[in-house]
Amino acid sequence: EVQLVESGGGLVQPGGSLTLSCTASGFPFSTNGMRWHRQAPGKGLERVASICTAGHMIEYADSVQGRFTVSIDNAKNTLYLQMNSLKTEDTAMYYCATCSGDRWGQGTQVTVSS
Repeated sequence: EVQLVESGGGLVQPGGSLTLSCTASGFPFSTNGMRWHRQAPGKGLERVASICTAGHMIEYADSVQGRFTVSIDNAKNTLYLQMNSLKTEDTAMYYCATCSGDRWGQGTQVTVSS
């Protein structure tokens, strides 16, 4: 069964850090690029970070550039999103997905609040 499972979300104060993980089963990351997306309450889906084309193309949304870092551990079939200097506007449900968009996880909630 093909499955993507996110973890690592939670409540953090502004300026804090979190690391999200997305573990895949049923297909290898090495043949699929991966992305992180997020959706804040009342807003549309935003592409946050991408690591596509066998890890050679890494891109970030302007809103997270310099604060977030995306990485893949192919041996563990796990995608990561290191989030630093978090802001209240980073509050959202975060989803991992393949670059092709054909597979999505169920999401993990990140809340940034004092």
